[in-house]
Parts: sequence; C-alpha cells; structure tokens
Amino acid sequence: MTALDLSSPVAVVGTGTMGQGIAQVALVAGHPVRLYDAVPGRARDAADRIGARLDRLVEKDRLTGADRDAARARLLPTEALTDLADCALVVEAVVERLAVKQKLLRELEGIVGEDCLLATNTSSLSVTAIGGALANPGRFAGLHFFNPAPLMPLVEVVSGFATDVTYATRAYETARAWGKTPVACADTPGFIVNRIARPFYAEAFAVYEAQGADPATIDAVLRECGGFKMGAFELTDLIGQDVNESVTRSVWESFFQDMRFTPSLAQRRLVESGRLGRKSGHGWYDYGEAAERGEPHTAEQQPQPAYVVAEGTLGPAAELLALIREAGIPVREEDEDHGTRLVLPSGGQLALADGQTSVEFRDVVYFDLALDYRRATRIALSASQDTSPGTLAEATGLFQALGKQVSVIGDVPGMIVARTVARIVDLAHDAVAKGVATEEDIDTAMRLGVNYPVGPFEWSRRLGRGWAYDVLDELHVREPSGRYAPSLALYRHAYASDKREGSTS
Repeated sequence: MTALDLSSPVAVVGTGTMGQGIAQVALVAGHPVRLYDAVPGRARDAADRIGARLDRLVEKDRLTGADRDAARARLLPTEALTDLADCALVVEAVVERLAVKQKLLRELEGIVGEDCLLATNTSSLSVTAIGGALANPGRFAGLHFFNPAPLMPLVEVVSGFATDVTYATRAYETARAWGKTPVACADTPGFIVNRIARPFYAEAFAVYEAQGADPATIDAVLRECGGFKMGAFELTDLIGQDVNESVTRSVWESFFQDMRFTPSLAQRRLVESGRLGRKSGHGWYDYGEAAERGEPHTAEQQPQPAYVVAEGTLGPAAELLALIREAGIPVREEDEDHGTRLVLPSGGQLALADGQTSVEFRDVVYFDLALDYRRATRIALSASQDTSPGTLAEATGLFQALGKQVSVIGDVPGMIVARTVARIVDLAHDAVAKGVATEEDIDTAMRLGVNYPVGPFEWSRRLGRGWAYDVLDELHVREPSGRYAPSLALYRHAYASDKREGSTS
C-alpha cells in the first residue's frame, strides 16, 4: 500500500507541542488537516500558533507566501470528534495515559471510516496495549515523531502485535512522503531510540555515582573524545530530568526491572529536589544568571616521554601509533600476538580501556576509547592509588604531545566512552536478534533520533566483532549484578568471528 493521497484529510487529536508539530508536518506536505482538542478553544489557539510558525518559515525563505496561504486554508480546527469522520489518518497525541488513549481511540473507531489508519505518537506506552481496546487493532500503529516534529527527520513506525502489515506500510510510506526518514520497529519498550539510548545516560551517571568524575568532566569526555554532540548531564538538563528519568523508569519497568535498564538513584534525587534542568533553572548544572558552570578537570602540562614501546597493534587505538610518530616521539615496536599496550620509559604501561581496573596490575594507566583519535581534543586517563606518579605523568605528557587535553578520572572499569559504547552496541545486537528492527534502521534511528556520531553497528564494525563483548565480559566480572552481562546475541556475534577465522576457543 502506498502513501496517503495528498487530497486525503489528516487529523491530529491533542494540540500540545507534539500535536501541533505533527499537524504542521502534514499540512506543509499538502494535506487538509483537522485539529481537535478536548479543551474548548485549544484547537483554535493551536491553529493560530501553527499559522505563526508558517509566517516565520516565509520570513526565512523556507516557504513561499502562496504555499503558506494555501496551507492555512487547509487547516481546520474543530470542536467535535465527529468532524473527523472523513479523515484517512488520525494521529492521537494526547496525555501519556493508557486508559485515556484507549477511550479516545474506541470513540474514534466508531466515527471514522473502516479504512482509516489510526495512529499514536506515544513514546512510552505499548502500542499493542493501546490498540488492544479497538475492535479492529489491525489498522492501528505507532507514529513516533521526535520533538520538534517539523525539524527532526526521524519517525519510528511501530507495529503492535496485531497491526496489519498493510497499515504499517501505509504509515511508513506516508511518513516518507512527508519528507521524514521512517524506520520500522516492533512494539518493544522504548522502541528503538529510547531502548538503545539508555546506556548513554546510565553509564555517565554510574561513573558519577562511583565518584569517578564530576559531570563537567564526564560531559567533556563524551563530547571531545567520544564524538557525541552533547554530554549526558547537559543533555538531560535540556530534556528535563523528570522527563528523562520517567522514560528510563518506564523502560525498566516494562522489561520487568531488567538490571540493564536500572534508573539512576542520583537522578532520582535530582528530580525529587525539583532540580529538573534548564526549565527549572537548576539541574546537574546551575543556570542562574550569576552561576558559574563547572569546568572539566584538565591535567597540568607534563613533559613528553622520550619514546614508547608498542606491544601489538593497540586494536581500536592503532591510529595512535601514527600520531605518536608524527609528534616526533620514537615508537619501538615489539611483535606481540595479543598485545594492546604501550610501555613507557619508566616501565609503566598505557592500555586502552578494556573493562578491567588499574589497581589489578602493576603500574598501568588506562586511556579511554575515542571515536577518532586524530580528531579527538580530549582524552581521559584512569589510574589507581598504586599507580606510579611518574607513569601517570608520562602518560599525560604523551597525549598532550599529541595536542590533546587530558582528564584524569578515577579507577573506573571501562572508563567513560568505552563502557558506554560497549553497552550501546550490545543493546543494538540484542534488539536485532529479538526482531525489533534491522541493523540499518537501528543505525539510522540512533544517528537521526539522538544525533549519535555513528550508529551502533557502524561503531561495532570499526571496533572489531569481539571488542564490545570482551569489555562487557570484564565489566560483568567486576560488577556481577547482570547490568553488564553481554547478551547472547553479542556472544554469538563475537564467537562467529572467531569461528570464521578458524579458532576453536
């Protein structure tokens, strides 16, 4: 089934921020659009606000005056649900309460035609459960837009357990005809983005709770080393701590309190204290006029080492060898089958974060994973109380010689970026194995929905098939709660690579 014809009326029920945004998208695409809200007068107010946004688009030369006038003529606020009888698509964007949505959809089912596609913009409720109240749940699907809907390209098209493929395809093709990038997914807690994104927040909060680093340092490492657009603390302040924590709690509860999705106690305390982020003036950071935002920990300048000895290729950090040579530091290479470390002149070692801790070894400093070591402007190092100050100074001086700022954090297994990426990769593999979505759609969703620098599967290919499994396996040994236990899907992925290479281990 193809996309809806542009002559087909589209209705949006619920005229809050998301409802207005979805209506604007359908309107600009060329459909007649009906607006309904249960509160008298609210649909008319919403229509006026949409009209004002169309005016701004004209001012920015993103819409012609003629197209704006035509769009306004197609926009009709209404005070009665019965006015939606001839619509080919109705999207509900009302309050996130199951009973409210079910009641509304049952009422709509008795009004619209038998072929009308009914959809929900829910971000946290089960599409299957909402549609379960309908006599014909086959024509019901999720159309999860991201805020702000007119600007964000991603739409998750969610098929409930009873959704007919014909209607799911119509929803998908219609979203694409509206200029969006749709991804298809099964009805699972959090869908794609809100399921797979949980570790980005959770691991940052876990490092903070373990007193491994402060929010400003963690955010800086995620941005300047990991390549993320924003750090977890500043991003949740922007989203709203109550909103972000609510989504995390919803996913956790929907997965029967699975340890992998456990909410953060520190974030709960923040919400309880009313520090909700930018909207309240204070969250992880203070947004008051006189407030000074904390700066990330940055190590003082240290002399560069006279040379380094490379044991093996350094795996995902192999690019560092070229950067060290370009900085004029001699590199002596030793052929080690499984070596992934640099030996410093002091005899201490520098190793890529692997899920182990520095305190377990004699004089080892760990460095964090980077999206691109050449472009990274900051590197995190971790050391234990037993690490030689000279070794830490040499490690710091080495990265400073490469033009990087250095943040020294606590002896946290997996550090910051490495543990975050490993968990994101694991959840992505697990989602594909359970039929949630394809690898391509997951990568697309995470890039477009939350601005990840690369998708989980692209990252996995860069790092090597066994990298994420090995990191999580080591983390699980050190924290055997189940939070870091690699999924069976990730285990199979790593083992398949070994088997193809002829290994029997």
